[in-house]
Amino acid sequence: MTNYIVRLLLCGLIILILPNYLKGINVDGYTTAIIVALVMSILNTFVRPILSLISLPITFLTLGLFSLVISVCIVYLCDYLVDGFKVEGFLPPLILSFILSIANGIVGVFQKDK
Repeated sequence: MTNYIVRLLLCGLIILILPNYLKGINVDGYTTAIIVALVMSILNTFVRPILSLISLPITFLTLGLFSLVISVCIVYLCDYLVDGFKVEGFLPPLILSFILSIANGIVGVFQKDK
């Protein structure tokens, strides 16, 4: 449980800092960033596998590049669900999801699974 909380806080911090360097993403505050991180983790757990299964043929035809579109869709769905979090364009949510997955991977290396 503490591993999840650490990842959630790290993702919230990244979501809070990234709009300062990237146009097209707006976050109202740290509380909103934590809520965005929580909602994105829920969407990645439940909605992403369904979208991946539905889009399996097109993902196969594009050699996996369509999974980037699914990542952007998850960020836009989070934008729709959370007030105070706004996303515009295609590249900013793609960069956001890419940086979040890198950060989760780095944190996962240092955390032990019990």
